[in-house]
Amino acid sequence: MQSETLMVDGAVPLALRVYVPRPGPARASVVIGGAMGVRQAFYGPFAAWLAQQGLRVTTFDYRGQGESLNGGMREVRANLFDWARDYDAVIAHAAQALPGQPLLLLGHSLGAQLPGLLGEHARVSGLLSVAAGSGYWRDNAPRIRRAMPAFWHVLVPLSVRLCGYFPGRRLRAVGDLPAGVMLQWRRWCLHPRYSVGAEGESAQRSYAAVRFPVHAWSMQDDELMTWRGTQSLLALYANAPCSVERIAPHEAQARRIGHFGFFREQFRDTLWPRALQQLEALAQAQPQGTAGATATAG
Repeated sequence: MQSETLMVDGAVPLALRVYVPRPGPARASVVIGGAMGVRQAFYGPFAAWLAQQGLRVTTFDYRGQGESLNGGMREVRANLFDWARDYDAVIAHAAQALPGQPLLLLGHSLGAQLPGLLGEHARVSGLLSVAAGSGYWRDNAPRIRRAMPAFWHVLVPLSVRLCGYFPGRRLRAVGDLPAGVMLQWRRWCLHPRYSVGAEGESAQRSYAAVRFPVHAWSMQDDELMTWRGTQSLLALYANAPCSVERIAPHEAQARRIGHFGFFREQFRDTLWPRALQQLEALAQAQPQGTAGATATAG
């Protein structure tokens, strides 16, 4: 693993980790887009395993997060469009390092939502979405849905006003987030069409411009995202060829997978090879001009 710093917007340093296969050249590049409030280190074991399979893998922390945080969270000026530009910059950097080879995205939760707002669509060969869906609160899993009205209408605006950022670590919710990110995400989560509905025509055009294939994994026991939420997210990629699978824990000889479990090393011999196979299939797929989602359940 190599640590790198990438400058974005001329003055914003992003912390990257690059996992390079040895020996021999990489046959494709993978950029892992992380979930909201999750540091890139969480994806390290999976990224290292992919590199052992011959792929060049890049992880990163969005500005104001993890190793990309410089100074106090209160001083971070960032929103979700800024995080999409961070994603774009990492994609461009990864493509430049491995020209002529497929470049794939593996998006966890938010990391599969932001690609609809990217400007680097043409560089991407495909997206594997893991445990991602629309964040619209009525599409949340029942366990958390009941708490969402109070969370979005009381706790979030009050805590951001008092602290100057969202103090998620103290509240044991999501993690510390810049005020601009949290308040914009709040608008998204309160709209039935999520980011496209909250941001309007420009966001709709951006998602509609995506032509690379998207394959989604919906975890049967996901405590945050639902099957309906995953389908709602795929519907935003209106012109991309989309497919979705429902994955049950018993398929991986496990009692639980949940929203975060896929990236844990216990799935090295079950789900990780399956993900590698799917990434390789996306690398070989040709972009199509018509959209349509197919669904399978395990």
